Amino acid sequence: MTTGHLRRRARLTQWVFGVIIAFLVAQVAWWLWFQADYIGGVTAATEAAWHDDAVLADRIAAIEPTAVDELLEAHPHLRYEGGRFAVDQNLLAAFVAEQRSALRMFRYEGVFFVFVVLTGLYVLARSLAAARELERRQHNFLLAVTHEFKTPISTMRLLVETLQYRGQSRERLDDYLRRLERELTRLQHSSEQVLASARLEQIGQLGEARCEDLDQLVPALVAKVRGAFEARGARIAVVPAGERLDVRVSSEAFELVLTNLLDNAVKYSPGTEKPVLVQLARRGEQAVLVVEDEGVGVPPEEAEKVFERFYRPGSEMTRRSQGVGLGLYLVRSNVELMGGRVVCQPRPDGRAGTRFTVTLPLEAAAQAVPGASGAPVRRAAGRSA
Repeated sequence: MTTGHLRRRARLTQWVFGVIIAFLVAQVAWWLWFQADYIGGVTAATEAAWHDDAVLADRIAAIEPTAVDELLEAHPHLRYEGGRFAVDQNLLAAFVAEQRSALRMFRYEGVFFVFVVLTGLYVLARSLAAARELERRQHNFLLAVTHEFKTPISTMRLLVETLQYRGQSRERLDDYLRRLERELTRLQHSSEQVLASARLEQIGQLGEARCEDLDQLVPALVAKVRGAFEARGARIAVVPAGERLDVRVSSEAFELVLTNLLDNAVKYSPGTEKPVLVQLARRGEQAVLVVEDEGVGVPPEEAEKVFERFYRPGSEMTRRSQGVGLGLYLVRSNVELMGGRVVCQPRPDGRAGTRFTVTLPLEAAAQAVPGASGAPVRRAAGRSA
């Protein structure tokens, strides 16, 4: 389904909802007007009929004076004073008040009915909008996956076909092999992202969690992947905390978190050199990991959306950045499974770039986290968009 079709369907849905709301308001307004007119007519007719009864009773009493008691019994809304019949004003006032009360009841019911229906329409519209947004992201995801697999495969095919020709120099062979390795790494990374997301949605849990010193684990993981990122222009600086930061994590899951944060920092940093700062610190009973870049930054309105599944701003037809929209979703999902949280913020110095801050409970505090005793940490509900 194309983006244009999705937009046309969204406009049609908005038009339909607009027609329904307009019809609802007009119908309820007409109904209230009808009730007010009807009750007003009934009140006026009843009051006129009572006055006519008083006039008729006077005529009968003038002809037959002994019929006064019978007339009062037959017409309880009349009273006899000073030799004449008249409408009982107390009963008339009570009748008018009762009719006005009924009119108010209809008005309140009408307003409440409109409120309930509009609330239901609002919830339905939000659900449809969320479904359309998810459909759009899935559409972008399919385009991204196609691109992420097709591009390296095409590049590798071209390199292999070139290598089949004889007479290649050693330097060129080494260059081709490096490019083949880079494209294979890209394919592996994309497939791992998709598989990790599917596994997370299916079982909703991490592997075995154990106590790790984050101040030692992070530099070791950065050293493991430094070469691959520096080949893409990254210049990674690691600033340790200088003290033990014991946390209970799954090493495999935490490696995925750190790798995805580094990949995101490099991916959205323009230029040939891409400075990335990895900093560790202690904040009360929390271990803090900061990954900061000097890239294009994230608009404030998208600071939460970037963690949603399949979310990639813009159009897949014009996007130049790699990825399938699962990296930061996996970051937040795995961090939350480890009892922590991650936020996306602008750089505090006001310069271009983005800062991702991961906080995890230190081991002393982690003992209170369900599942932190070494058993697999289970998530109560998956996050999706």
